[in-house]
Amino acid sequence: MKFVYPYKKEIIITIFIGILKFGIPLALPLILKYVIDDIINTSLATDQKLHKLFYVTGIALFVFVIIRPPVEYYRQYYAQWTGNKILYDIRDRLFDHLQRLSLRFFSNNKAGEVISRVINDVEQTKAFVMTGLMNIWLDMSTIVIALAIMVTMSPLLTLISICMFPFYGLSIKIFYTRLRMLTRKRSQALAEVQGHLHERVSGMNVIKSFALEDHEQQEFAKRNHNFLNRAIDHTTWNAKTFAVVNTITDVAPLLVIMIGAYELIVGGLSEIGTVVAFFGYMDRLYGPLRRLVSSSTTLTQSIASMDRVFELMDEKYDIVDDQDAQDIHEVRGRITFNHVSFNYHEDETAALKNINLDVEPGETIALVGMSGGGKSTLVSLIPRFYDVTQGSILIDGKDIRKIKVRQLRDKIGMVLQDSVLFSESIRSNIMMGNPEATEEEVIAAAKAANAHDFILKLPQGYDTQVGERGVKLSGGQKQRISIARVFLKNPPLLILDEATSALDLESEHLIQGSLEDLAKNRTTFIVAHRLSTITHADRIVVIENGEITEMGNHYKLMERKGSYYDLFQVQQLEG
Repeated sequence: MKFVYPYKKEIIITIFIGILKFGIPLALPLILKYVIDDIINTSLATDQKLHKLFYVTGIALFVFVIIRPPVEYYRQYYAQWTGNKILYDIRDRLFDHLQRLSLRFFSNNKAGEVISRVINDVEQTKAFVMTGLMNIWLDMSTIVIALAIMVTMSPLLTLISICMFPFYGLSIKIFYTRLRMLTRKRSQALAEVQGHLHERVSGMNVIKSFALEDHEQQEFAKRNHNFLNRAIDHTTWNAKTFAVVNTITDVAPLLVIMIGAYELIVGGLSEIGTVVAFFGYMDRLYGPLRRLVSSSTTLTQSIASMDRVFELMDEKYDIVDDQDAQDIHEVRGRITFNHVSFNYHEDETAALKNINLDVEPGETIALVGMSGGGKSTLVSLIPRFYDVTQGSILIDGKDIRKIKVRQLRDKIGMVLQDSVLFSESIRSNIMMGNPEATEEEVIAAAKAANAHDFILKLPQGYDTQVGERGVKLSGGQKQRISIARVFLKNPPLLILDEATSALDLESEHLIQGSLEDLAKNRTTFIVAHRLSTITHADRIVVIENGEITEMGNHYKLMERKGSYYDLFQVQQLEG
């Protein structure tokens, strides 16, 4: 309702116009009664009958041809406009919420399932607005108006008309509790299909390279079949609901015909038009009831989807600004790790153990060691992708948890092994480093990253679309665009997490020069497997099993002949 409240005026207007829309057709049975009882079934002369008929018909045509169309138009327009605006607000809020969630959430949830909630489930919530807040009230109003008119015509027949109402209410109560549960299961099954599909589409090159098409077809079929079973369960129960409810709503008109005819025969009623009009109002009475069944089904589906949407929206933030968090403007670049320990989950072994490291402004620190030792974990704590479990990390003597998260990350530039590019132009991807940058600044950044020359050789130059995740570019080209992005950002702190490990020697040579230019006069952390790329570092830190085991420059560590020496010798022999 928090999302609905800003549009309460539009919803009230829509309901009011809707009452007019549904109210106008309620005049039809009265017109029919008047034509039968007061025109046809009278002793008036033919001319008088025709005069009355043309008079009534003229007024009815004016109402239905001139007045009703704009009423119908504005009712549909306001209803759709309001529903779509509320959906826009919910999706906007959800995307903002997703951006605030930590990487832990995204590592534990499939991207396809998250997308399913933001797209499919949010779309279903539109039914709550259209049906729950508008159509149900309109159908209820139609029922009340119809009953009021029917009571004035015949209290007895009105009583007969509503005698099935209690059975109708009981059937709704019995069926719809289970229907909501089945709807939720169906939505979850659909999300699983979408999550699996998203992963497989993203990894289609792996499927093709291993010739796994038949195997993957079977895997997809399992999830698709699970969704089919859930959908059939839902459809079966829904069909039972409609069968029972429609039977109940069909009995009432038959009772009215029987009692009405009996009253005409024995003389309790003298006007045939009254019975005919009454039967017309039965459709106006039970038509909305049938629509309420359909609306209830739709509403049940939307509520089940809303459960999933708000379950996502209620996901807690792991990384939040402290109440006393401050702005940060100037950063000298002194980084201090003070007894830092970290584990991803409480029941897991610590990924980092009692890390103590003091980095001077402008110093280049290389982190080396075997895979899984904790190097990438350590640098991911600096921009607060995760928070330390114990200890603290200080920037210029200030705990990073006391700094506003967005401002902290704004001071950090990262180049990762997997260069994520978005399926837009090269210019747009570079400008992610600074969306306000000028064309000259973009080109200067590309030149600094040794990317300008290859960009100009592309079909549309800087306007070339790179495809999803930069699929149209080579690994070296993607990496250079990532570096250009950081040049454009020009941050005081730099993190290079295996930025060249996936590249060939020629690309690595080009990029290594760019990275060294980028690191000048910045506090820099380099995570590297190829030790030949970090011999220039001011200090090299060896991390094994989450602990610092050695520290010093290249020459000191080689003299010590410890773990670093062994690693370097192995790589030299391999080379």
